[in-house]
Amino acid sequence: MGPIGVVADLIPYLPGHAVVPVEGRNHGAVSAAPYGSASILPISYAYISMMGGDGITRATELAILNANYIKARLEEHYPVLYTGHQGRCAHEMILDCRHFKKAGIEVEDIAKRLMDYGFHAPTVSFPVAGTLMVEPTESESKQELDRFCEAMISIRKEIAEVEAGRADQKENVLKHAPHTAAVVLTEAWTRPYTREQAVYPLPYVRLAKFWPSVSRIDSAYGDRNLICSCTPMEEYADEAEQLVATDKGPSY
Repeated sequence: MGPIGVVADLIPYLPGHAVVPVEGRNHGAVSAAPYGSASILPISYAYISMMGGDGITRATELAILNANYIKARLEEHYPVLYTGHQGRCAHEMILDCRHFKKAGIEVEDIAKRLMDYGFHAPTVSFPVAGTLMVEPTESESKQELDRFCEAMISIRKEIAEVEAGRADQKENVLKHAPHTAAVVLTEAWTRPYTREQAVYPLPYVRLAKFWPSVSRIDSAYGDRNLICSCTPMEEYADEAEQLVATDKGPSY
């Protein structure tokens, strides 16, 4: 074994780093940090130690049960990929949303619409593009699992409206999701669906409404283009000049 716990034959192929020199390695970086996060192993160790063998076993059983419960409720509405020979999934499942493209609906539209129902979307397009990977873990109650399933079934009905031509492919509740308070409180509401459909799609949403702070943005543009939200350097220069003029020290 090599000095860092890797067999000697593999050491020449390990990634290097653009800022921190790593001896004997000339390959590019694969992450922003050269050595990773030191807290990852203690967190895992603490979890396993506190749970114990019986606890880990029980948590695993519940995670698999929860995932298969969601699968059983949603498989009539969404195709499920990679099930076993008995039709079961493991602790997670992949909901295939690719065929909705025919109606102009992307998996991103479903992810954004889930915010109107009070959910942060599951993993999108991993490990298969155009899919949702749902992993309920052992910590979710049946009530919460049902709430999520009801949201996904309701969204499937909204997609069906588009597929049947009863809702426009571009001007529909999915394409405009998520809906902020500022959007629905505007005086001139011109969208072909009601405000209630936008923000209260199911009765339970009224009981604990989550209001997204930002509506739809161009996520791909943001991923490909660095946009600095810092205060312009000119403002710092102006502040410094004012401090010098008034003979005051810095405000920080």
